[in-house]
Amino acid sequence: MNKSAKLIGLVVFLVLAAGMPLLAQEGGAAAAPESKASIYKISLIVAAAIITLAAAAGAFCQAKAISAACEGISRNPAAAPHIRFILLLGLILIETLVIYALLVTFIILMVKWGAYA
Repeated sequence: MNKSAKLIGLVVFLVLAAGMPLLAQEGGAAAAPESKASIYKISLIVAAAIITLAAAAGAFCQAKAISAACEGISRNPAAAPHIRFILLLGLILIETLVIYALLVTFIILMVKWGAYA
């Protein structure tokens, strides 16, 4: 098994382990399967997964972009201004995608799920 598959498996396991307290059943008559609380719990898990994966992917992509830019500047110092401009533009776009994921997370958390159930 390669490193990336192990890393993905570890991330999935940690997300599921972090969500287990949210999925714990309540005892007695309070455990209705289609209640507002269960939909809210699922929305919390989905929101946490979205922002976690977006932040991790954004950080990985930013590190890869910075590494490639540093290598490019070290190979050709005369092209440093052009490489720096493209690097900053790429970092802005990557961070914008992470901010969009944060916006989607807030939307998921703020919807009144009980109104549609």
